Amino acid sequence: MPIAVGVIETLGFPAVLAAADAMVKSAEVAIVHHDKAESGRFVVAIRGQVSEVKCSIAAGIKAGEETYGGEVITHYIVPNPPDNVEFVLPIHFTEKTENFRIF
Repeated sequence: MPIAVGVIETLGFPAVLAAADAMVKSAEVAIVHHDKAESGRFVVAIRGQVSEVKCSIAAGIKAGEETYGGEVITHYIVPNPPDNVEFVLPIHFTEKTENFRIF
């Protein structure tokens, strides 16, 4: 079962909150990382099956763009990332996120 990672970067906190909410409600995915970036940018990363992540990212983009003043800056999906990418980047399940793993 290929597990993908999807990431959305937004301008402003309300947009990332709306995107994250829409992503977990629209598909069987789990949030594995969130962070602040420079200049009011925020990022949220999810994990799940490839098809679920694709649906989830689409819902997150729509919700982020529909948020008042919100802007989705970029997004990306990596189907089945290799172990070395998981080891270096914060996209793996941690003790905090393991309880929310759906798959």
